[in-house]
Amino acid sequence: MAKKSKKQQQSGGTPATVALTAAGVEFTVHAYDHDPAHPSYGEEAAEAMGVSPDRVFKTLVADVDGTLTVAVVPVAGSLDLKALAAAVGGKRAAMADPALTERTTGYVRGGISPLGQRKRLATVLDDSAEAHATICVSAGRRGLEVELSPTDLAKLTEAVLAPIGRA
Repeated sequence: MAKKSKKQQQSGGTPATVALTAAGVEFTVHAYDHDPAHPSYGEEAAEAMGVSPDRVFKTLVADVDGTLTVAVVPVAGSLDLKALAAAVGGKRAAMADPALTERTTGYVRGGISPLGQRKRLATVLDDSAEAHATICVSAGRRGLEVELSPTDLAKLTEAVLAPIGRA
């Protein structure tokens, strides 16, 4: 994996890639031409990169008992809201309002990264990530993914690992 230099980050980096560089974490950026007509941001990313959808993870934001919580799950499946609530000691979870999600994270829908968010939110990473040496998540912009180890992602986001994804 190529580590991006600080100079590269200043000339077009996103808050996610800047955070990775600042942390000294090895990562690879994958850029592709985003098609606004594609029905799924995550599946589009997997197809464009030629990566199995079980290695590409989407970042979702849910409201767990009144607290915004980030869920990172494979694009090949969906989020189990009950499991997410349980993972953070909550009772009820629902998908968060998209406008609130964008304001809170600083990213637009389809480009929300679990890294470099405007406000640090509790994060839960689906434990299936541990089966892979590297996974891909949004780098903070549609058409831009970052590949890194799930261990580094969990460490940087202070994520809890739990079975929150459904096939």
